[in-house]
Amino acid sequence: MAGDQPRPVDGAALKGAHFRWFDVVMAAFVTILLLSNVLGAGKVATVDLPGIGAWPFGAGILFFPISYVIGDVLTEVYGYARARRAIWAGFGAMLFATLMTWVVLSMPPADTEYNRALQPALETAFGTTTRIVLASICAYWVGDFVNSFVLAKMKVATQGRWLWTRTIGSTIFGQGIDSLIFYPLAFYGLWTHDTLLAVMAFNFAFKVGVEVVFTPVTYFVVGRLKRAENVDTYDRDTNFTPFALRDEGEVQRYRAPETR
Repeated sequence: MAGDQPRPVDGAALKGAHFRWFDVVMAAFVTILLLSNVLGAGKVATVDLPGIGAWPFGAGILFFPISYVIGDVLTEVYGYARARRAIWAGFGAMLFATLMTWVVLSMPPADTEYNRALQPALETAFGTTTRIVLASICAYWVGDFVNSFVLAKMKVATQGRWLWTRTIGSTIFGQGIDSLIFYPLAFYGLWTHDTLLAVMAFNFAFKVGVEVVFTPVTYFVVGRLKRAENVDTYDRDTNFTPFALRDEGEVQRYRAPETR
């Protein structure tokens, strides 16, 4: 039926629109982002690579690429303006988590045997250095905006065809910028040049590989959301500045038609 097809809409016409699933998708985006940085960053794991042997990597990269997959879904379905809102929400959540961690760890523990043993463990698990925290936040902010911008532009250029080209292509650019910012800022001078380049290359390839593997899932989720929201957003006249939280478009409000 024709009504089952999502309605193509310019991103500039969606100001004030209310969507059924946007908040859920954004919450999933922020949750995975936070857990990857708070829990995953505290552990270095190893994997046996054929011909290479044991290879160390940050456990956070196992799940962090999923945030890029969700970011692709946000931009593809709802447009750059709403993806921008989610990116800023993640940025704010990371800043608050950093502040909360610093405050909790700085408070003197109660003078009990349990708390005396707990304090060093908490500092080891969550006491990431300021340099690494700042590098992570900066890399995330720039990388996610590059990812969303490239996907939105490619969607217009391809007229909505070949979704896989823009999800993978935008991830290559976004994750590439992310890696180029994070690893030198966080570890330059602490690791050898060879180690730094090797870890950057491996983690970049792994993150892009996750995007490739998740391509069928991305197709499924994007298709279901477009039909559920009855919208397919194209950012033809969008203002791509990252320094805004408002929706783009004209003053009149648009309400996505309800699906039957």
